[in-house]
Amino acid sequence: MKVKIIQIVLFIAIVFLGYYLWETIQTPVRFNKEKDRRSEIVIQNLKDIRSVQQIYKALNDTFTPSFDTLIKFLKDGQIPVVNIIFDPTDTTLTKTINDTVAWVTVADSLFGRRKDFNIDDIQYIPFSGGVKFTMDAGKINKGGVMVPVFVAIAKKEDYLKGLDKNLIRNPNIKDLIVGSMTEPTLDGNWE
Repeated sequence: MKVKIIQIVLFIAIVFLGYYLWETIQTPVRFNKEKDRRSEIVIQNLKDIRSVQQIYKALNDTFTPSFDTLIKFLKDGQIPVVNIIFDPTDTTLTKTINDTVAWVTVADSLFGRRKDFNIDDIQYIPFSGGVKFTMDAGKINKGGVMVPVFVAIAKKEDYLKGLDKNLIRNPNIKDLIVGSMTEPTLDGNWE
């Protein structure tokens, strides 16, 4: 009778330890899947911010550090639609004739084909509960030339909010950043 009780207790202990081992292995696997899913969405938002900043710079010769300015530019800013044809009098086909045929808003130009795109949400980090991207802009001296720069940052604690805090602290998991305030680059740290 004692042997039977010991066998049952050992069986229960084995099942419990097996389940505990399974969960120990699966927790980081599930975390990594969710981290990758969230990172993909946040990276797309950072790419959107970069695209708007590039157009803003093309029209204003500088980047903006303000989401209010960026959103107003998205809603009100217009880009010309230009018809370019070769000059018929030029036999080398190097001269062109440019004709502005229409104007389109920046938002329609960049995001017109995206369903359910909300311009006002471009400033918020997905999954963060309303935390804004950190954004800054300015100019740096590079080789004697003042170059406009900008940076937008999504902190890992914000876009991974609600996930295992111990796994978020892993130094291999980085904040997602596009641009730089020290180098004239528009690359993201995921590229």
